[in-house]
Order: sequence, then C-alpha cells, then structure tokens
Amino acid sequence: MKSSEFSVLIVDDEPNIRSGLAKGLKGEAERVDIASDAEEALAKFEQWSYPLVIADVRLGGKIDGIELVRQTAHKYPETAVIVITAHGTVETAVDAMRAGAFDFISKPLDLNLVRQQVRKARQHYELRIENQQLRSRLADAGQISNILGTCAAMQDVFHQIRQVATTEATVMIQGESGTGKELIARAVHDLSPRNGGPFVAVNLGAMPESLLESELFGHEKGSFSGASRQKPGCFEQASGGTLFLDEVTEMSAKSQVDLLRVLESGQFIRVGGEELLSANVRIVSATNKSVPALIDDGSFREDLFYRLNVIPIEVPSLRQRREDIPLLVEHFLNHFCDRHGRPLKQISPEAMQTLVAAPWPGNVRQLRNVVERMVVTHTDAIIHDHQLPLELQQKSGSNSRATLACTLSDAVEHCERETISAALAACDCHRENTAKRLGISIRTLHYKMGRYGLH
Repeated sequence: MKSSEFSVLIVDDEPNIRSGLAKGLKGEAERVDIASDAEEALAKFEQWSYPLVIADVRLGGKIDGIELVRQTAHKYPETAVIVITAHGTVETAVDAMRAGAFDFISKPLDLNLVRQQVRKARQHYELRIENQQLRSRLADAGQISNILGTCAAMQDVFHQIRQVATTEATVMIQGESGTGKELIARAVHDLSPRNGGPFVAVNLGAMPESLLESELFGHEKGSFSGASRQKPGCFEQASGGTLFLDEVTEMSAKSQVDLLRVLESGQFIRVGGEELLSANVRIVSATNKSVPALIDDGSFREDLFYRLNVIPIEVPSLRQRREDIPLLVEHFLNHFCDRHGRPLKQISPEAMQTLVAAPWPGNVRQLRNVVERMVVTHTDAIIHDHQLPLELQQKSGSNSRATLACTLSDAVEHCERETISAALAACDCHRENTAKRLGISIRTLHYKMGRYGLH
C-alpha cells in the first residue's frame, strides 16, 4: 500500500532508541514505523512510502546507515534521510551528506532538535506536493512551460513543441511581435535533453553589425581597439545548451554568410584568433517577418533559411486565439496583484467583452502591459469597462460592441467567426493557406467552418 501522507520510518538497532523516537514523534507525522536494520527498512518500502527516514549510521546487518542513504537516494529519490551519528564524528556526517542525506543529528539525541529536523523535512515534503499539484492544475488549464493557451491553435503549438523538443533539430519560430516566441524557444529548451545546459538569447536586430561577429563568436585579447581581454561569444556561452537567435532576419548579408558557415561546419573561430572551436549548441531562431518575401527581394539567403527552418513553428497572433484572452487576463491579474501587493481584482463581463474584441496589435505583450496598468492604477475590486485604457474602448467601437452577444462565449465565437471568414476571403477560400494564415491545423479549420456555417 502506498500513501501520500507524511510518514516517518525510524531505523536503529537499539530498541530503546527506536521506541523512544517513535513515541516522541507521534505528533509530528500521521504515521511512524520502525525497523531494526537496513534490510527490514528497505522491505517496508514495498508496502508503504516514507517521505522521511531517520537512521543510525551504525546498524546491525550487512548494510550500514551510509549505504542505506545511497540505496534510498537511488530507489526513492523523493525520500529524505536524516542520519544519527556518534558525537564528534564529523567525517561520518560529511560522508552521509555526500551520499545524499537530508541532514544529520549527533548523539546524545536531543528530542526537541529531532522534532525541529522532522518539521523542516515535512515543510520540504509539503512544498514539493504543493508544487506538483500546482503544475497539474496549470497543465489542466492548458499550459506548457510558461505558455498558456487552450485554443486549438495553441494546442497545435504545444504538440509541435513536445515533438521537436526531444530531438536536436533546428527550429525556426515565426509570428508577430509580442506573441511569445522567446517563451516557446525556452519551452523547447526546457523539455529537451539539453535542459541542464545554458539557454542563451541574443537579439540580432538590436546588435550593430560591427559588434555582431564578436558577440556570436567571441574575440581574442587585442583583436581590435578596446578588446582588453579574451571574450567568449554566444556560441561558447551556450555550449551544451540552446542558442536562441531572435530577429534572425535582421542580419546583414555578411553575418548571414558567417552564420551559415557555422551551421554547415559546426565550427567557428574567435575574432582575431586561429583556434578552430566546435559549436556544441542547438539553434532556435525567430522572426516576425515573412521570410519568403525577404528571400524574393534578396535580403535573406534562401540556403540559410533552409538551414534554420528544419522545424517551423507558427505562433498565432492574439487575434487568432481570442478564446484564450479570458484565461490570460486572469493569469496576469493574479500575477500582478501578487507582484505589486494589491488585493485580487476581477474584470466585469462588459470589460472582458471589450478585451476579447480589441485588435491587440501588440499581442500578448500588449495585453500583459494593459493588465498590469489596470492593477497598478485602479483600487476597485472590480475593473469595469469604462476603466479600461481609452484606446481599447475606442478601437473596440460601440458598433462592434453592439453586435456582440451578452455572454463571453458568444463574444468569443463572434470574433472567431469573423476572423476565419476574413482569412478565407484573403486566401481566396484556399483552405490550406487559410489554416496556415490562422496558425491552426487544416482539421481544426474544417471543424470550425462547419460549426460557423462557412463554406
């Protein structure tokens, strides 16, 4: 039988210590069990789960306390082990900690000190359970890493992230500014085997061409004026991890050639250097521009695009995922109320309709800023429509608002139908192009067309 309650297992070959600790800890745990040696303790794990074990270093039997710590850490990594050591045996305590012990207590035992250690272990256990439950709730709400979304378009993005994360494939993320492209890049990294390595982000659009080569590949001391020391570049800093190249389409022609050379060879040289270095990184890039159009006008290399665009991920705009706006608003409200020390606030139904119907040219970033502004500037517990930023009220328009039904779900459906209809018209009713423009699968498009009577 397994249990999620806080249970303690006491392991000691001295009956008086076993019984004394068991009696003294009755109020600190829902269950306290005892074992006379390590073999009996490990057998008890087959019937019950113990968040905490208290074991003497010296035990009768073939397994001593240090080895029990090692085996417990290997088989039951979420179990904390507090070891009991003889007075003044510092080396033994150090060995126990290196083996994975949570803490140690020296003899003669002070029951009050033991209780304090047990409470500390229990706090760690309860915090871990709370975090697991929180992650589960967020997953049910539609979340991967720090990205929220329950609409079909975002579920498609989540599916792509999970598929590509476990590979070494190069990823290009495309979407409007403010849609969360860096969050998606971080999610790919966090779910990948490289998540123990660094995630290094560089904004190529904000980097002068004269500094870009040094920023990416590093430089040697004295290689140019002001180079007073050797400096590793982003490729070295991200070694073993992920290098995120944001606004990759802003690179100059020369920089594109330099990057292409590294992607093809997997090697680079620092500015002013001679040593050939290996690029042990995974490349994830992003752009808010139409790359095919840039290729057509000659401002972006087609061969570089194919190197970067092995796995494309299209991020929908906020206008294409309006049904996620209430979820995002609630998330940002809770976040900023906590961050700024404000009481929790709510959005009135009318205000939420306005938020859902707004054009959001700045996408999720703009919505996040608007919610933070409302949290900081309004003291009311409920934020009403007239308290929203004026530009949102004006752009929503009274005529547009009058066409919305009085419920939030009706408002979302109205906006979604209009968006799909406009996209179909723009793509001359070509369904594959329409689905790509909307950032959804062709299957999702067919379903929504049937739902809204769009043929």
